[in-house]
Amino acid sequence: MTDTNDFKNRHIRSFVLRQGHLSPAQQRAVDTLMPHFGIEYQTQTLALDSVFGRSAPKILEIGFGMGDSTAAIAKAHPENDYLCLEVHTPGVGNLLKLIDMEQISNIRIIRHDAVEVLRDMIADGTLDGVHIFFPDPWHKARHNKRRLIQPPFIAQLVNKIKPGGYIHAATDWQEYAEQILAVFSAEPALANTATDYAPRPDYRPLTKFEKRGINLGHGVWDLVFRRQENL
Repeated sequence: MTDTNDFKNRHIRSFVLRQGHLSPAQQRAVDTLMPHFGIEYQTQTLALDSVFGRSAPKILEIGFGMGDSTAAIAKAHPENDYLCLEVHTPGVGNLLKLIDMEQISNIRIIRHDAVEVLRDMIADGTLDGVHIFFPDPWHKARHNKRRLIQPPFIAQLVNKIKPGGYIHAATDWQEYAEQILAVFSAEPALANTATDYAPRPDYRPLTKFEKRGINLGHGVWDLVFRRQENL
C-alpha cells in the first residue's frame, strides 16, 4: 500500500531543470511581467479569488511547456481563471510574452514543483478542473518512476478538486496513456467520462507538434475523468 503522506514529504521529481535557451524577449517578459502575473511559492494556502481579483471557476494547469495552448485556452474562456505551473524559465517567459501580446488577464503563473505547490498552497476542494497536457513520458523503463502521474500524486490531486470537477490529461506516448488510464481508473474518487479514452475536448487546441505527429500517423490520447459528487 502506498503511503501518500510519505509521498507528500519525499517525492521523486518528475522533471530535470535543463539549461534551455532564454531569449532576450523572454527574459524581459520574466523581468517585467512576472511581478504582476507571477506568484511566489510559499508554504501557506493561496486565496485563489484574491489572487485573480474575482470569484470564477479555477483551472490548474501542470506543466504548460511554452504556453501556446495555455494562452489560447485562457483567451477563449475569459469566464475561467487559470493557475499555471511550470519550472522551465523559457516557457514561463514565452507565456508571459503571449499574455502581454494577447492582453490576457485570467492567467497566473507559479514557477515551482507541482507536488509542493499542491501540498502547500492549494486548499482542498477549490479547483474546478486540472489540465496535464503532454507530461514528460520518461520513456526509458528505468526512468518510469519519474513520471508525474502516479497513484500517490493523483490521490493528493483529487483532494484539491471540487466534487463534479474534472481532470484532463493528454499524451502522445501510448504506454504512458495506458498507465494514466490505469491510475485514474484505480482512484475511487474519479469516474471516467468515456469508455476508455475521450475525444479531444474542443477547448484543447492542437499544437503544431501534435499536428505533425498526427500527419505522420502518431496517436494522441485524451483522458477526462470527473471527481464523483457523492464522495
